[in-house]
Amino acid sequence: MGQSGSWPERAGVGFVRACVVAVVSMPAPAVWAASVALGIRWGASNPWSWLLPVVLVCVGTLALSRPVCRAVRLLVERWTGTVVPAGYRQAGPVTQLSTGYWWNGFGYERSRRDAVMDLKWRVRWKDPANWRDLRFMAVVPFTAGVVASLPPAGLAAAVVGLGGAGAVARVVGVVGLVAAVAGAPYAWRCIEPVAVRFLRASPAMVLADRVEELTAQRADTTVAQAAEIRRIERDLHDGAQARLVALGLSLATAEKLMETDPEQARALMRAARAGAATSLTELRELVRGINPPVLNDRGLVEAVRAFALDSPLETDVTADLRLRLEPPIESALYFGIAELMTNAVKHARATRARISMVRDGARLVVDVEDDGRGGAAVGDGGGLAGLRQRLAVFDGTLEITSPAGGPTRARIVVPCESL
Repeated sequence: MGQSGSWPERAGVGFVRACVVAVVSMPAPAVWAASVALGIRWGASNPWSWLLPVVLVCVGTLALSRPVCRAVRLLVERWTGTVVPAGYRQAGPVTQLSTGYWWNGFGYERSRRDAVMDLKWRVRWKDPANWRDLRFMAVVPFTAGVVASLPPAGLAAAVVGLGGAGAVARVVGVVGLVAAVAGAPYAWRCIEPVAVRFLRASPAMVLADRVEELTAQRADTTVAQAAEIRRIERDLHDGAQARLVALGLSLATAEKLMETDPEQARALMRAARAGAATSLTELRELVRGINPPVLNDRGLVEAVRAFALDSPLETDVTADLRLRLEPPIESALYFGIAELMTNAVKHARATRARISMVRDGARLVVDVEDDGRGGAAVGDGGGLAGLRQRLAVFDGTLEITSPAGGPTRARIVVPCESL
């Protein structure tokens, strides 16, 4: 996003941004300078007096690296529209074993807190993004920081020079004022190429992270498919199969009673017919739970509208009628919307809902909003976490905004090049 407006406005905005970039870029040099001053104060000739300053430099730089880099990414995205992904690796879940110990993938700990902390520091130590942050902390003060410091330094020189006596002081003041005003609209812009060059992951790292992500997604998909197969087997065994077995027994008994007790045989036949109708209904519900026929016949939009008509919530659906996607994507989106609507009914106690499906370039954006009590969160092992995993297979994302008291808004974004 470029600046617009008159030159004084651009100079003013640029001067403020240059000051912000200078402040964000200089915490690490400030820690370094303070550590050097401390070492000199304790005695520059004594090697042991530099031990604590060196520790302070290392610890201070490491502690400042992530907050500073996050601030730089935020500023670059807000000012220029360039997104620099953080790429931080997230710690996985920890599991409590039957022995009472907690396993975090690397070792056993006595408490969940110890297991989580150990896993967090192991992941952070091996995370390439942290080393990119440290490299950026060493580079940015001498590149973007120095350039962004020119306008405030020029203004300071102008104030001192124009307020002093003598021709040399006035010349210095004029030069400083010209440098501050002329450089203000541009001095802050160097933060973008520096951030892109040193904070963005290399193609090899992106590929490695993508391979790990796809491996995890494959494992999640395998687990989800196994659970779905078990659910289908359980539903068939406990429902339709049991009724069909009972139906066979009733027909066999009725066949034996046809000559001796016709009335009892007819009663069994009526019960068998009712059981057959119930079994057929259960099979239809099971098929609808696997893949709704309306989804195959009429597409995602009509399937969502049919679901909204059956929902107890008063639901408004807005969408492009021409929207047709690949069947796996439509199925994932349909069941994702169904999951969100079910949560709105069961947990949020909502009365109204709104579903919107729009195209945004090569992306499909689905918004589901309800007027419930809010407080929804993506927890480990929950339905929303499972939905996020199913969407990740298609590079989709799920964002939940649900403040206490509501409303709850869920946004699903799926890239679709065929749109």
